[in-house]
Formats: sequence, structure tokens, C-alpha cells
Amino acid sequence: MTAPLLPHAHAPSMERQASRRPIVAVRGASAEEREDRLAGEEPMAIRVAGPGQAPIDVAVTMRTPGDEADLAAGFLRTEGLIDDPADILAIEAADPGANAEPDDEILVRLRRPFDPARIADRNFVATASCGICGKASLDDLGVRCAPIPDGPVIRGDILLQLPQRLRDHQAAFSHTGGIHAAGLFEADGTLVAAREDVGRHNALDKLIGSRFLAGELPLHGRIILVSGRAGFELVQKAAMAGASVMAAVSAPSDLAVEAAERLGLTLVGFLRGDGYNVYARPDRLAIGRA
Repeated sequence: MTAPLLPHAHAPSMERQASRRPIVAVRGASAEEREDRLAGEEPMAIRVAGPGQAPIDVAVTMRTPGDEADLAAGFLRTEGLIDDPADILAIEAADPGANAEPDDEILVRLRRPFDPARIADRNFVATASCGICGKASLDDLGVRCAPIPDGPVIRGDILLQLPQRLRDHQAAFSHTGGIHAAGLFEADGTLVAAREDVGRHNALDKLIGSRFLAGELPLHGRIILVSGRAGFELVQKAAMAGASVMAAVSAPSDLAVEAAERLGLTLVGFLRGDGYNVYARPDRLAIGRA
């Protein structure tokens, strides 16, 4: 399945993804006025409607413009609100006559009725920094996640190459130095897809959403790499997508490690230079062997 079209939407300009601002740069005893580029951050509302239903508000997230269909679909899938990409009839942006930026409001139209009770007690509010508030408990997550099979054993030298391969595809980061990325790799290190966003969880939702809309979930045997730390919400999303390994260039939290152990996800942290730490399911990695 290919990603549904976004009526009224347009590809965001680099100015929205990496805006220009005058700054004063201080280095030692000198100061210089110059231009800097900052990561774009705008709100995006996600709404859902089944046949004959009025749109239902699901969440508002602060994100970097771009890949809005992927973000909406990925969020709904990783939060367990939709299960099959065939349920999606269309993904629409707002009317440009009423919205200066139509992609700031996304409506996902479903082929079946949507039960508002599925979100009534979850109070989704997402920000770029803290992840999803009101998320389900770890016990509930364990029920919603399908088991992850053992999958292939990944060579350590391949794992060490992934951060640079992802970095080579971070266009917005190259302008701003302040934006997160998530990449999907095959077990042999081949890059499948990469997405960027000012929010860690948004970057991952965009990545997972792109594969969900392409009909490629679950991501068994594949590796997800995130550019920042590995928090609980990222482990949750990777496990919901069925990835075998999630690696991060920074540290995991204790709850993230507990979730990875419970859900059967291999979790790697501090993947940088010539080393990394393995926090859960090391059996999928050929540790110390090329």
C-alpha cells in the first residue's frame, strides 16, 4: 500500500524545517553578528473520522514540518489505535482557505467506524521533548505487543557503521545541528528509510508510519536507530512496530530497559565510535565478532 495523498498539502520549504535567525555568536573575548538556522517546530493536530463520523481529536504534537501522513499514521499505529493500513481511506490536510499552514491539521479517514472510547481515557498530549503523556501501562503494552521472533544475529562491525550512515541522510540536521533522526536498517546494514523531526518520538513515528503505509509492518529482523537517548516511549514504539533491535547513540532510561526486556526487544545504547552497551537481549548481536 502506498501512502495516501494529502489534499491541500504541499512539501514544506527548508525555511519551515530550518528557519534563519540573526544571532550574536560569542567566542572567547570576541562577538560576531551572524545568521543561524534553527530547527522548525510547529503544532500538528491529528484527527480521525470513520464513515459518517465527525472528526475526533486524538492528539496535538509539536513537530518539524514534513512527512505529515507518515507521522499521523505512525502515531496511530504505535499507540495501538489502528492495526491495519488497509483501514486508512485517506489522509487529508486542512483547507488552505482556513489554515495558513494546512499541514498543521491532519485528518485520517478510516474505512470503518472509530470508537472515541479508545482515546477518551488516554489524554494524548505530545511535546517535542517529553514524549506521550497518559501512555498505557507497561503491563498493557505487553498485552498489545505481538511477540518479536529471534531474527538474524547482527555483526558488531555492521552495528558500528549505522550512526554515520544515518548521519549522511540527515538533511535538516546538516543545516541546524538541532534535530533528531530515526533510521531503519536491514540486518546487513542497508538503510531502508530515515526521517527527521525536532521531537525524538515524532521522528520515530514518521519512520514507522512510512513503513506501516507501505505495508511492511512488522519490522522483524530489522534495526531501528535513533539519534538521541532511548526513553520508554521510543522502546514502546519500536516494539509495537515489531523491530528486532533498537539502538540509540545516547543512554536509555531504566524504564526503557525494563520495557525492552519484557517485550523481547534488543536494546543498544551509547552506539558511537568503536563501542556500544547492550541493555537487553544480547543474543541477537555477534558481540566481539566481525
